[in-house]
Amino acid sequence: MNTQPHDHLVKSYDEEMARLTGEIAAMGELAAKQLESAMDALDKRDSRAAQRVADNDDAIDDQERRISNDVLRLLALRQPMARDLREVLAALRIASDIERIGDYATNIARRSMTLNLSAPVPLVGSLDPMTRMACRLVREAMQAYGVRDAALAYAVWERDADLDALYTTLFRELLTYMMEDRRSITACTHLLFIAKDIERIGDHATNIAENIWFVVRGETLNEPRVRRDQPSES
Repeated sequence: MNTQPHDHLVKSYDEEMARLTGEIAAMGELAAKQLESAMDALDKRDSRAAQRVADNDDAIDDQERRISNDVLRLLALRQPMARDLREVLAALRIASDIERIGDYATNIARRSMTLNLSAPVPLVGSLDPMTRMACRLVREAMQAYGVRDAALAYAVWERDADLDALYTTLFRELLTYMMEDRRSITACTHLLFIAKDIERIGDHATNIAENIWFVVRGETLNEPRVRRDQPSES
């Protein structure tokens, strides 16, 4: 039985898409590890380790550029339609979200080096639950992307509200600490920015989840996103 040219094109597209998915998954794992390394450097007050995290940001940027080029080539050569087109466009958006996650990890590493110039703040450890949850959201979003699991993507989308709640709690703890000890204001302000960076990482994991939902279901997640990061509310 002869193989039709169309079959070759489909197989070739599938192979290219599988390779692209693998590249994006590797990029996502690198970003998650960058966050973990940045927070470990912060916890240990290790400026050299923090600088390594900052230096490694170029690797994520390079991966994002390669993926963008691959996406443009797929669009030009394969001219995908329907779900195939959704997958290609989602790959571009997801790579962009991962690149931003890497940027936030770098921001955290750089702030940790500044924090090392002042006395330790006991509340640094309070960032750990946020970090663990943010890394989990990123990794589960990438898992959902790898197998095109809309249900898992939706679970990630929902749990971002839990990360928001942790941020709000920490925000209030840091404000209280600053009011009790005015000498801690500068250091606690840096911790507030770090906490916000972690919360933003959750937002990007949620964006990835929304793109996965769109790829699989062919529709956007129109439900209003629950938000619990409103520190000004009582």
